[in-house]
Amino acid sequence: MKLLMLGSGTSTGVPRVGNDWGECDPTEPRNRRTRVSIIVENDAGQRILVDTSTDLRAQLLANSVDKIDAVFWTHDHADHCHGIDDLRVMRYDRSNPIPGFASEVTSARLRRRFDYIFEGQFGYPTIIDLKLLGQMHMVAGFSFDHVEMPHGPVSNTGFRFEADGKSIVYATDFSEITPQMVRCFEGTDILVVDCLRRKPHPTHAHFDMAIELGRKCKARQTVLTHMDKSMDYRSLCDEVPKGVTVGYDGLEIEA
Repeated sequence: MKLLMLGSGTSTGVPRVGNDWGECDPTEPRNRRTRVSIIVENDAGQRILVDTSTDLRAQLLANSVDKIDAVFWTHDHADHCHGIDDLRVMRYDRSNPIPGFASEVTSARLRRRFDYIFEGQFGYPTIIDLKLLGQMHMVAGFSFDHVEMPHGPVSNTGFRFEADGKSIVYATDFSEITPQMVRCFEGTDILVVDCLRRKPHPTHAHFDMAIELGRKCKARQTVLTHMDKSMDYRSLCDEVPKGVTVGYDGLEIEA
């Protein structure tokens, strides 16, 4: 399996509008962060996209991605789903809609906000065939599991994907580590984890919490993502313990 990190930034990206880099060195290319999204790929070349970030078109172009086999959504916050229209191009050469998966709450909200994507409109075809997560546990050559995670006052879905004897976990946008999360993620080869900033935050994991989840899950490798303008890449590289990688846009890792 392979992880491709399309985006590694928080909801405003780095730099923020106004060219605000915060504590991030603007001369370090890996500090330029678009909104979070990943692709997992198996040995057969099948790809699952997780979240349709606001920067999806630019991310797909930057990484020469022109095909996906399924899409999953963690939740309906704008930075994780408002790039959904960029999936239209992925539908052009298909005879049927792209399989999509989300929780019941997220599915309902996506359908209200982007009805044309899931129903077709004015002669245009349906782009995504959206299914609830509980209905299937195999898709596009991957098996998967999922768990609901606290995200402040709401919840967010964490995913575990397995193929070719390897596993990749995507756990972004959570504010508490639960026993259910640890059970779902235990022993994963790669844990991609929320790491907004160093100081605690009411709706996101901070640095110490991100490292703690990797330790509790016994992840072989932990990769930090969803970082804000306080998280300078080089400084973080000097801080992280062994087995932890500071994520960046375009990062590729083999599980």
